[in-house]
Amino acid sequence: MRIARVVTTHGVQTVRVAEDGRYVPIDDPYAAFAAGAEPRDAAGPVEGELTAPCAPTVVVGIAQNGPGHASPVQAWLKSPRTVVGPATAVRLRRDAGQTVAEAEVAVVIGRGTTGLTAGNAHEYVLGITAVNDLSSPDRAAADPRNFESKSGVGYTPLGPWIDTTLSLDDDLPMTLRTAGETRAETSAGRLPMTPRECLAYVAGWSTLGAGDVVMMGAPHSQATVRPGELIEVVIGDLHLATPTS
Repeated sequence: MRIARVVTTHGVQTVRVAEDGRYVPIDDPYAAFAAGAEPRDAAGPVEGELTAPCAPTVVVGIAQNGPGHASPVQAWLKSPRTVVGPATAVRLRRDAGQTVAEAEVAVVIGRGTTGLTAGNAHEYVLGITAVNDLSSPDRAAADPRNFESKSGVGYTPLGPWIDTTLSLDDDLPMTLRTAGETRAETSAGRLPMTPRECLAYVAGWSTLGAGDVVMMGAPHSQATVRPGELIEVVIGDLHLATPTS
């Protein structure tokens, strides 16, 4: 199932994206997940604009999970207020040096992670979406905790929807394009630490809840970007396009 959130004249509604592209409102997908069922349709199709497919309380970034990192896996937190939906225009900061886009697999948690291990991690995951983890890496010299480099307004485009059919074990193709040019092509299989291992690490220190997001890192899937470029993140069949200014 493709689960999304849509801004309608009646507010934000959770929907499934039907095969014909229509948005069909559904019952709470997290309650259904906890009950071991798929959410049921709640109404007829609606019209609206896609927003971020979840509203996380916690956004976790996985560090030491890209090229050249021999350190054990680590994690850091990114403000959930940086999350924006697909097609939302993002203004890149001019006062923080270069801006880097990272095409990453984002795991959406389906229920509280107490008891999560690498072996059973799939039992806690609602699905997979795409994320563009924007950052200002030049700030890292003065800010090793990543607060400044990761805090730009709109610096976590997410979407377009959560695909519940994708697996933590899928070697998902990952592509980053800017201004129509392919800048990086890789796959989730090149992550030094697997999504299962990363989730087990995070859950071992902090309990996550329904709708929280874990970004799995950028294995050769990042590039510098400039204002005015359209940034495209493609994770398998998930296509996230972010205009910038």
